[in-house]
Amino acid sequence: MAKMTSSAYQNDLSYIHHVGFNFFARGAAPGLLQIFRRHGIHQGRVIDLGCGSGIWAAELVRAGYDVLGVDQSKAMIRLARKKAPQAKFVRASFLDVKLPACDMVTSLGECLCYLFDAKNGPKELTKLFGRVYEALRPGGLFIFDIAQPGQIKKNDRIRNFAGPDWTILREADEDRERMVLTRRMVVFRKVGKLYRRSEETHRLRLYWGADLARILREIGFNARVLRAYGKYPLMGNRVAVLAKKP
Repeated sequence: MAKMTSSAYQNDLSYIHHVGFNFFARGAAPGLLQIFRRHGIHQGRVIDLGCGSGIWAAELVRAGYDVLGVDQSKAMIRLARKKAPQAKFVRASFLDVKLPACDMVTSLGECLCYLFDAKNGPKELTKLFGRVYEALRPGGLFIFDIAQPGQIKKNDRIRNFAGPDWTILREADEDRERMVLTRRMVVFRKVGKLYRRSEETHRLRLYWGADLARILREIGFNARVLRAYGKYPLMGNRVAVLAKKP
């Protein structure tokens, strides 16, 4: 198994992501469920790659689906098991985890772009697409979103985010030639009367949605690029790819 980065979403950043950045999974859920139903998939197993703290998994369980969530972060898996106790979760890299037969595979929040697994990149992602194709039943769906090049707007390299008991100081840089986005974060979380400080650096490989859709078609999927999950738009030059196994 490939080496997993232990610094990826440690306790404090996982907590902050769960309480302060849950709007994406919640906002995307209605549109995603609508897509599933439009394709006639009203029940069955969903594998969620990069499941995070289980917010999307809880929505899936509530809608009547069986869920297997996969994430590299021990802290995220711990939160997910509390959020969606009816689902099953495993700590693993999405590049290595065994994919059982399923009806849908999802990956939300640009998870497939993250380079926490040192071997992630176009070749390994193409292998993953092939494994997803084999795992899906005929008519099954694979849907995920990615970050495309052009993530940093003018005067947007440094941003601060804050909640009632946390603050994040974030600096981002984009290497246009290598198509890599780097986010350096200093995290403060209130513990008792004091704030605990930690740091994390996240690197993401950027992709063009059209390129990944082409690779999926070569594997055998019918694939297209989406700008929204139903009525929920994908902001910041992000797109989704919807692939269906014939």
